[in-house]
Amino acid sequence: MPRVVSVYFPYLATDRIRRHGKGAVPADQPLVVISRSGSKRWVSAADTAARKVGLRVGMAASKAQAVIANLTMIDADPAADAAALERLALWALRQYSPVVAVDGVDGLVLDIEGADHLRGGEEMLISGLVNLLRSRGLTARAAVADTWGAAHAITRMTTAETTVVPIGGVSKAVVELSIHCLRLPSDTIQGLRTLGVETVGELSAMARAPLTLRFGAEVARRLDQIFGRVAEPIEPLRTPELVEVSRNFQEPIGAPETIAKYIRKLVADLTARLQERGLGVRRSDLVIHRVDNTRQSVRAGLQKPVRDPARLSKLICDQIEKIDPGFGIDKMVLVAVMTEPLEERQIASSLIEEQVVDVTPLIDILGNRGQRLYRVTPVASDVPERSVMRIASTADETGADWAVRWPRPSRLLARPEQIETIAVLPDQPPVVMTWRGKRRRIVRADGPERIFGEWWLRPREMEAVRDYFVVEDENGERLWVYRAGDGVDTATGSHKWFLHGVFG
Repeated sequence: MPRVVSVYFPYLATDRIRRHGKGAVPADQPLVVISRSGSKRWVSAADTAARKVGLRVGMAASKAQAVIANLTMIDADPAADAAALERLALWALRQYSPVVAVDGVDGLVLDIEGADHLRGGEEMLISGLVNLLRSRGLTARAAVADTWGAAHAITRMTTAETTVVPIGGVSKAVVELSIHCLRLPSDTIQGLRTLGVETVGELSAMARAPLTLRFGAEVARRLDQIFGRVAEPIEPLRTPELVEVSRNFQEPIGAPETIAKYIRKLVADLTARLQERGLGVRRSDLVIHRVDNTRQSVRAGLQKPVRDPARLSKLICDQIEKIDPGFGIDKMVLVAVMTEPLEERQIASSLIEEQVVDVTPLIDILGNRGQRLYRVTPVASDVPERSVMRIASTADETGADWAVRWPRPSRLLARPEQIETIAVLPDQPPVVMTWRGKRRRIVRADGPERIFGEWWLRPREMEAVRDYFVVEDENGERLWVYRAGDGVDTATGSHKWFLHGVFG
């Protein structure tokens, strides 16, 4: 079953003005957007600060100005709002889902079938999306449901930032919502309310024939769409910058080998188009159109821009098992949603210099299987757990190195684990230790290596001290342990012992 995400921007116009408008508007300064029709002026958008003082959409501009003397009023610019929404849709297309479309004038809709696992699941995907938008100054609400209509309704009728409707739970989630969420014309909404209908559940319980006779077929169609009785396909966003190739089939196809054959043909067409533009693909989407008017999609990402048909074909064909052809596939579309300039370069002869093995094909294969790959690089820090940082698997070398003379363990624990010890003296290494329930007798020890806290970064570490020891137990296993504190002054640490690493 397809899963759909609706993203709603309740303050799109005011957020856009605060981010890109001329002149800075303080965050606590009420801001409204004014629309005009002849001599009539009214509030078409109001931010959070304006709503807190009683301003509402639809209010006359003169009345709003009378409520707040120093109110910031900006003329509406629907074209700029639409352009901003399209930019957001293109960004979501590249980052989150192969199927993204603009939803009205204030939202986006995404089909995330097969894409949510790359973000840790549906809850992680939409919470990360909302948090990322907030960091860019945009207020958003997001919901996941089985249908576009249900996700759209929940984001606009509830105040929760994120909502995940369980599979098959649409009916329970929408029956109590107002009929305003059904995307019906305002006169139809008013007519239904005259009849005493206020919620989706009340409307769905009414007989279809009288409703259709009085209001037309739109009411029944919207009800069927929200409950998933009829399909509501999402027409993906496409711009002139996107390189796209497609193939229609007179007879539907469904066999895996047939799908693979046409994937290779589409990839050949796509790479030829990319070569004409001097581009390489970083992210490509295969969109499958089935005869039942539903879509599936497969995404392939690459670490570096590529124009090699064999390599791109393999990445996409490896995911054929995710494709359910249903009653057949009548169209396939391959889109390069993220491209970069790619220039051919001369490969040096192996007689002149040593060949460098390129591991990015392997990284691409593992990455498209959902594996999260990274490398670690040194960081200038005396504290062991702060001396490493994760970077992209293909990132350039930072040139940094660990400037230490003492050995470091091959495996550093994510967090030091407390151990029980017996020591001859408080400032000497332990002679017996218990870690994870196993008692060990220490036969050799080297140290201490004293590490001080980074007081210039964290004032509370002004007096913090750790004394590290490399110890070896009776089985020959070498461990990295430390005592928090100098063994004398309790201000330097708790004097408890911890295990921080294991030598290979």
